[in-house]
Amino acid sequence: MNRIIRFPTAMVSGDYTASSLMLDGGSIIDQCIVTAGERGTFFLEQHLLYAVLGGSVCLTCGRQTWTVHKNEMILLRKAQSVGYVKQGSPETGLFESLLFAINDELLKDFLTSQQVQIPPMAEVLGTQVSPMSDRLVAYCWSLAPYFNDPSQTNPGLLRLKVMELLYDVMDCSKNIFRQMLQLRQPVKTDIHRVVEENYTSPISVEELAYLSGRSLSSFKRDFQCIYNTTPAKWIREKRLAKARQMLQASRMSVADVAYSLGFENPTHFSRIFKQRYGFSPSQS
Repeated sequence: MNRIIRFPTAMVSGDYTASSLMLDGGSIIDQCIVTAGERGTFFLEQHLLYAVLGGSVCLTCGRQTWTVHKNEMILLRKAQSVGYVKQGSPETGLFESLLFAINDELLKDFLTSQQVQIPPMAEVLGTQVSPMSDRLVAYCWSLAPYFNDPSQTNPGLLRLKVMELLYDVMDCSKNIFRQMLQLRQPVKTDIHRVVEENYTSPISVEELAYLSGRSLSSFKRDFQCIYNTTPAKWIREKRLAKARQMLQASRMSVADVAYSLGFENPTHFSRIFKQRYGFSPSQS
């Protein structure tokens, strides 16, 4: 079963096998060392800076796919579902990476302390894989000792280490830093594309509004004009219709179908499915 893993909440709760360093009660840096072939889906609750230190990972978000190799990194915007397939290095068979949760508060604190002027973006810089400089690679490996005993890491020191990362990105990876600046300037996106690519994720209407570059009220208004219904009703109908199709066309269990379509509770899914179609999912 390919369940959707919430990042970084799953790391804090222990639902995902990774070592984590936590700041202010939430996961901020996660270390992943696995053998080849692991696959799954992340739902990003915070922006993710994904640094690969060994092996490679293929990432899929909507219609886009990227492959991140050793000593490369990629920045992914929050409130999206991202599929992943990890491959180990030929030498060790291991995949090694660090996942940095870049929340809006940390980014704001850094930009304010550095008095970085955010220029108007003449063009939107798309998500892209960027090479890591020797300095960034050395920084990532410098974190290894902290994962041996995360509980002994002083929160003040951890915040400084995160700020060090942002300094290194600003100095050594201009493309990634420009993308970080864009996180502070949401760009309006086609509503059709946003909802069609994300309705199967455990995503809230507020997060869909964020992805579309609109305020919540503007998103609801524009959505109503396009679909003549509310976002919540549209998402529920689309998920249930897709669930019925999957149950009739495959041998997936009811729980697997529910999880794959963003329902976090199979019992709740079964109840609303029966309300909609008059029979239970297991009878499809």
